[in-house]
Amino acid sequence: MRLKRAALLLSFAVLAAPSLRAEYVVLRSGQRLRVTGYQLLGDKYRLQMAGGSVEIAAEDVVAIEPEDVFTPVPSKPVVKPPFRELVEAAAARYSVDADLITSVIAVESNFDPKALSRKNARGLMQLLPETAARLGVQNIYDPQENIDAGTRYLRELLQKYNNDLVLTLAAYNAGPERVQQYGRVPPFPETLSYVRRVKRSYDKSKSKASTKTPAPPGTGAIAASSLPRAGRSP
Repeated sequence: MRLKRAALLLSFAVLAAPSLRAEYVVLRSGQRLRVTGYQLLGDKYRLQMAGGSVEIAAEDVVAIEPEDVFTPVPSKPVVKPPFRELVEAAAARYSVDADLITSVIAVESNFDPKALSRKNARGLMQLLPETAARLGVQNIYDPQENIDAGTRYLRELLQKYNNDLVLTLAAYNAGPERVQQYGRVPPFPETLSYVRRVKRSYDKSKSKASTKTPAPPGTGAIAASSLPRAGRSP
């Protein structure tokens, strides 16, 4: 009798000892209890948990499952923005940050290659027909041609304004003539809003980067608070 009792105590001690592999006791109510050990004592289960032990009627226990039967939730795949391959190719060709190009596309056309504005700007990067023609575009609605030409135009503006991102975006939206006229960001509500939206999108994309890399030309961060207040619209 003593040997039997000692064996039972030893068995319980082994089951109740902390281990790297826990188990789940599934109750009839649907509740799942994470336990580090258990023992059936007549019509009850004694469950060993992190905070101590508890006894539960055996009829209330539906199943006891090892922890490793639970499949870990798979991590969400990284989803690249639309046209990312074309953007990265143009970014490499003209030394413009791919995230900046993507931010411009997002605000300009919301990634719609057939977008047409009230001012006749067209395609993903909303090129005016005269700008597209100057840049040698044959089909303004073709994503590859549109992104390539739009990125090239961004690069021209970055060089023109000594990599000042705010002036570059203002000129992309309102035209270099307007920037020259005011000597700063034109005080047009549309242009001010456009610059802030692109910068916000661009800054957000950079803040998500896991590691910092040297920024290519035209990616210097400039606070949106440096923008003038809105005046009249063009």
